[in-house]
Order: sequence, then C-alpha cells, then structure tokens
Amino acid sequence: MRLDDLLRISIRQVIRHRRRYWGVVLAITLGVAGFITVITMGRDVKQNFNQNLVLIGGVTIIRCSFDNDRDRLSRRYWFHTQTAAAIGKIPGVQAVSLAGFRPANASRQQQQFHFMVVAIDDNFWKVRSFWPTSGALISVEAIHERQRVCALGANLARKIFGHEDVAGKTLEIDHELYQVTGTVGGLAETGLADFAFMPLTTAQDRLPGFTLADRLYVRCRTWDDVPEVAKVIPAVVQDNQNAANLQVEVSWEALAHVRKVAFWIEFFVYLSVTATLILGGVGIWVVMMAAVRSRTREIGLKKAMGAEDRDILSQFLTESLCLSLGSAFMGIGLGRLLIEITSRRMGIQPPEELFLTCLILGLIFALVLGLGAGLYPSIQASRMEVVAATRYE
Repeated sequence: MRLDDLLRISIRQVIRHRRRYWGVVLAITLGVAGFITVITMGRDVKQNFNQNLVLIGGVTIIRCSFDNDRDRLSRRYWFHTQTAAAIGKIPGVQAVSLAGFRPANASRQQQQFHFMVVAIDDNFWKVRSFWPTSGALISVEAIHERQRVCALGANLARKIFGHEDVAGKTLEIDHELYQVTGTVGGLAETGLADFAFMPLTTAQDRLPGFTLADRLYVRCRTWDDVPEVAKVIPAVVQDNQNAANLQVEVSWEALAHVRKVAFWIEFFVYLSVTATLILGGVGIWVVMMAAVRSRTREIGLKKAMGAEDRDILSQFLTESLCLSLGSAFMGIGLGRLLIEITSRRMGIQPPEELFLTCLILGLIFALVLGLGAGLYPSIQASRMEVVAATRYE
C-alpha cells in the first residue's frame, strides 16, 4: 500500500471514530502542552522567582562584610571596586552591590533624630529588590551626579514626618539639606525600616569622615548557585585585596527550606505531566484494542481480498501514530499559547531555541508513545485468521 493512501485511510479512520478517541487526544494534548510549557518557561520563571525572594528571606543574596569592630586599633578594610567587579564575573552571579553603613543625625522642627544611613551604589536596588511605597527610589543618575538626595524607610519616615508620604520634602542630615525621593518598601523583613538611604558618592563627599564601602551584596541567579558562589568569594576577595576579617553570610536554613519546597513543587508538576502522558499511552492501547475487536470482520474481508499481514499491521500502526502525533501537534499549539500568555504576564521572554528543542522532544515522545501503545494491537490485528475474522459477530 502506498504511503499517501495509508495516511489518508488512517486519518479518515481517526476522524470517523473521533468520539471514541477524544479522551486520549485530550490526555496527550495536555501532557505535551504541559511538558513544553514547564521545560520552556521553567528557567525564566525560576529566575524571576529568585529575583523576588526578598519577600521570603532573600535566600539568593549573599552578604559580605568586614568586621572592622573586632579590633578598633587595627586597620579598617573596605571593598574595592575591582573586587566587586571580580565577584560579578563568578559564574552564577547576577549582580553585585557595594554599600556602607554609618550613623547620622537629622533635625526637624527643633527635634533631633538618630539613625543609620545606608550609602548605596547604582546596583543596590537591583540586588536587594526593594521598591518605593511612595515617591521613587534614588536614581542611578542621582548616584553618578553625587546629588544630595535620600530615601527613607517607612518607620523612619513616620518618626520624622509623622507619615510615609514624604517625597519632595527636605531633611537636614548632619547639617546638610537633602531632598527626600520617597519611602522604601520591603524593608521590614531585613531590619532596614528605620534606616535612611543615600548615594554612596554623596555620603563619601558630605558626611563627616570617610564612609567605607564595607558591605557587599551578591545576588545569585538562582538558589542553586548560592553554595558554590559563597564558597569561592573569599578566594576572589583575597586575589584582589586584603581579606582580613572578611565575613560571608548566607541564610542557609531559609535556603534549605526554599529548595525543599521548590523540589516538591517541581516533582509534582513533572509527575502530573508524566502521568498525563502515560494515561494517554494507555488510552491509545485501549482504544486501538477496541478498534481491532470492532473491525474484526473488516480485517477478515481485507485479508480475503489479498491484504497481507504487514498491510494490516501498517494500517493500524499508522492510525495509532496519527492519533498520537495529531494530539502532539495540538499540544504544541496549546503549549505555545500558554508560553505567550505566561511571558506577557511575567514580563519575560524564554529563548526560542529552547521552545524548538521541547517541540522536537514532544514529537519524538509522541512518536514513541504511538509506536509503543499501538504495536501490540496492530500485531493482534495482523495475525487474525481469515475464516475466523469473517465469521466474527
């Protein structure tokens, strides 16, 4: 039998008995769509989730500092810019930020307030994932231009001004006037709600003494990168400057908890996709066996008219492949739709080559599924005796 005739007959049989096959088609379609969506979006969703882990403890952030208070008579150390640049080149590192902490005083309406100032660079907001609850954060331009601006934690804003809507107001800090850009959110979990933020460049210019950039924050791409990055940071620092009194802090307990939760989530997602595909394979086997039984007389008549065993085998096996591959193509279309919707909602764009790879894997799996589930029923059909098949009721 010619290949085009075989395909035409098989597709016509699948369409003719579509009501019998709809459950199988649905299972394979959902399985392939889930497989493509999970694999294609998995990396970007995971990275997007990691970027916002400040909400559950900031487990992808590594905090490095120099314990300059251990021995006040010894030399004080701070992180050099070349050290930060070298750490930023470590595989798995997304961003690095330098910061310095120092006490400051502010006066308003003849009242004095004492608090800590966090002097930040232009990567600080990207690394820590804070956001403005009112007004705006300190801009990159303000940092580069050494402007006299500051942002306040919510608690500090309420203490000084009585409310959080402080954008545009002026505040005298250590006898210098600063314009407040806004109030910073996401600080309650990090203990910074009573702190003020200003450009590191401005703090070094205008606050009394020298503001040391003795804190360094490292944002890892995913939680899987944290252990390895934390392990190599001391050696990288030592290669670029003196690493005396260096401290590297990681939220190990929170990291272990997040990784455990993420593992079980991924496990159940992949388990559900696999179970759906297996059910689709079982469904193909069941419906093909039913098709063989219901078409026993048809098989007998074809054999009586000269059809060979391999012709019957090819026909039923092709029907099984048409069923699995047709469902796979529908799953690919549904998966692409889900990827587009998810990408737009989350503001990410997965690599196109990854989608194409998943598409090919989905088709290969559907091909194997169709062959594996349809082979036995096809063999059963091809081995029927002509006389018994023609007399079958």
